[in-house]
Amino acid sequence: MQERSEDQITSRLLELENEGQAERRVKLSGERYLSLLHDPDNGLSYVFRHGTDDTEGAEIPPETDFDEYPTSDVAQRAFEEALNESRRAGEVEEEDSTDDIGDFESGGAEVRDLFADSDEDELSRDPVISEDDESSRDPVISEEEEP
Repeated sequence: MQERSEDQITSRLLELENEGQAERRVKLSGERYLSLLHDPDNGLSYVFRHGTDDTEGAEIPPETDFDEYPTSDVAQRAFEEALNESRRAGEVEEEDSTDDIGDFESGGAEVRDLFADSDEDELSRDPVISEDDESSRDPVISEEEEP
């Protein structure tokens, strides 16, 4: 297996995190994050610290670093230690954070368009409710039908 550069590892860790693969992720003050990641490609685990990326992937966020571990157990202990240090320093804002993780896209077609002329979805219309709505309307009586 070919050795990866620090930038390649960092890019891979950002990719794993953006795919929601972090085992643990904590939001720290100053828009920074602490994550525990396992890379299935090489079997190594990482404690990953980074800021937010304002360049949409063009650059690695400032103050980004990682520590590499041979097993997930060793990485878990190192992560807990780093998290406890951050707690003592008052830096922890949110545990199990999903803020600023990649783009979340919903699958499938939209049922209604923003500019649709109807708010009601024909496929999910309840016939019982629809009948009730129609029966509650006042019937229109024409002049010919009046007694």
